[in-house]
Amino acid sequence: METLAQFVKSRRKNVKLTQEKFAEKAGVALTVVRKIEQGKENLNLDKVNQVLRMFGHELGPVAMKSIEEN
Repeated sequence: METLAQFVKSRRKNVKLTQEKFAEKAGVALTVVRKIEQGKENLNLDKVNQVLRMFGHELGPVAMKSIEEN
């Protein structure tokens, strides 16, 4: 399974954008993109979703029961 960091970094590279240009297009600070790509754990979900929407995705809460079933 691909991590959030791997997903964002690979998709950003596929569209041939630097972190700076990608952050600008996503409407977030450069530090947000860097933290996501570095796999930092303490991230603002709204900012993460702003980045993910660039690829047509979004994160949301998942019930623990759903996680335990997999």
